[in-house]
Amino acid sequence: QVQLVESGGGLVQAGGSLRLSCEASGSIFSINAMGWYRQAPGKQRELVAAIPTGGRTNYADSVKGRFTISRDNAKNTVDLQMNSLKPEDTAVYYCNAQIQRIGLAFTYQYWGQGTQVTVSS
Repeated sequence: QVQLVESGGGLVQAGGSLRLSCEASGSIFSINAMGWYRQAPGKQRELVAAIPTGGRTNYADSVKGRFTISRDNAKNTVDLQMNSLKPEDTAVYYCNAQIQRIGLAFTYQYWGQGTQVTVSS
C-alpha cells in the first residue's frame, strides 16, 4: 500500500503565508513527479505546481512568483511554500505523486486526502 499524507492547511489573512507538506509512505520503489493540485468550490481541480525527479518545476500562472514547490527525495516529501496569499487561493489542496510500487513495473498516480486552505480578505 502507498499513502500520501498532507499537513499544513488552515486559515490565513490575505498577504499571509502557509506551508503545505506531504509525505509518501508504504511499499515505494521510486517516485517520479510530485505535485500539488487544488480544487475550489464549483471549480475543477487544477495543477498548482509540479516537480519532477530532475528538471524544471512547473507552476500555474496564477501562483508564479508567490508559491515555491520543493521535494526531499530521501524523505519522500514534497512541500509547497505559499506566500502573498490571496482570497482566490482558497481551495482544498491535494498532494499528488507518480509512484512505482515495489514489485511492480509501472507507476500509478496517488492522491492525498486534501487539506483546506482558506484565505480571508
